[in-house]
Amino acid sequence: MEYGKLLLVDDELAILTMLQTILIKEGFTKIDTATTAEVALHYCGQQSYDLILLDVMLPGQSGFDICPQIRRLTNAPIFFVTARTSDLDKLSGFALGGDDYITKPFNPLEVVARIKAQLRRLQLPTEMQTTLQFPNLTIYTTSGEVYFKGEAIELSAQVYQLLLFFAKHPNQLFTKSQLYENVWQDAYLGEDNTVMVHIRKLRQKIECDPSNPKRIVTVRGLGYKFMPGAQL
Repeated sequence: MEYGKLLLVDDELAILTMLQTILIKEGFTKIDTATTAEVALHYCGQQSYDLILLDVMLPGQSGFDICPQIRRLTNAPIFFVTARTSDLDKLSGFALGGDDYITKPFNPLEVVARIKAQLRRLQLPTEMQTTLQFPNLTIYTTSGEVYFKGEAIELSAQVYQLLLFFAKHPNQLFTKSQLYENVWQDAYLGEDNTVMVHIRKLRQKIECDPSNPKRIVTVRGLGYKFMPGAQL
């Protein structure tokens, strides 16, 4: 199986070498590496990537600093890598456009597994790709394009996957754990903040009034429901 093209950004050469070696053994052949924010931004402006592994603590500009700039260049999934483990740091990473958060020290095989899982979700077979049409909302799954009220909107990869899951299961109630396990495809370990942050970001894109949502509604004490026919 041929995997997508990756960009690994970390100022620790030992980590870059270790990850690159393991990824190559796992079948990845298209890998670029960068040790500074400036080089990473240059690569993103010149190349197309399927996934970016981005260290937070870089010399000069941090990974958090450049994430919004990278987001303007690509919708590729961004996995933050950092020794900072607080909930605030994780929330900041997701709010800036990150799709996953990996803490150091990490098991490199787990990182590879997360990368493969993310890429599998983004590479649906053609026969499964459709156009999902709702009032004021259109999702073209073949191209990954989303239109709200006739205007194209940009979504990070994980927010897009969350929207896609909701769109394929309209009017169904899902708990936070069900959303996490289906969208992130990982065991739910009480990661309430991850789901909540991505719900908020999605509402900001497809609700007229995100503070008073009509389409992604909260069922207090139970979870969330996608209401495609809601009057916005």
